[in-house]
Amino acid sequence: MARPKEFDEHRAVDAAMRAFWSAGYESTSTQDLCTATGLGRSSIYNTFTSKRDLFDRALQHYIATKNAPLFDILDSDAPARERIATVLRRAAEAPETEPAGCLVVNSIVELAPHDADARATLHADGERRLDALTATIESGQRAGEFTADRDARAIAQFLTATISGMRVAARGGADRATLTAIADTAMHCL
Repeated sequence: MARPKEFDEHRAVDAAMRAFWSAGYESTSTQDLCTATGLGRSSIYNTFTSKRDLFDRALQHYIATKNAPLFDILDSDAPARERIATVLRRAAEAPETEPAGCLVVNSIVELAPHDADARATLHADGERRLDALTATIESGQRAGEFTADRDARAIAQFLTATISGMRVAARGGADRATLTAIADTAMHCL
């Protein structure tokens, strides 16, 4: 008879997510994952089958965790300009309890160029966020909050690139004042 699991799988995935977020996929060793999750190698491999399986689950967890509040903001009834400003402000004010940067951005740089599965996951996530940003911009254009003579999708891509750049800057040590200035400048460009 199989022995029941004596750990919280969700907590282990969350801890692994933070380890990958901090160090990247390649630089996170199995021992790092054992330390982060508090699990032994056999528990990790019996539950997740491989480092890659655990990474994939951690990345999906990150995407779900980070996208939910983003979509809540973008789907709200607030004026579009306010919704976009809130998204940019949140990017500038990442909690100090989280690793710097963004697991998605880090993974795009590290894995997407040579890993088709990671690239597909990251592309699908990016398209979903672009769609939500585009819809918000289009809403703002209809309401007169943004100029209607610019392509809403191009503006959404600009915002995505700005937020990604903010995440990279944060990982490089940029302080909150610098990130806020970037967010404010982006809002003035809209």
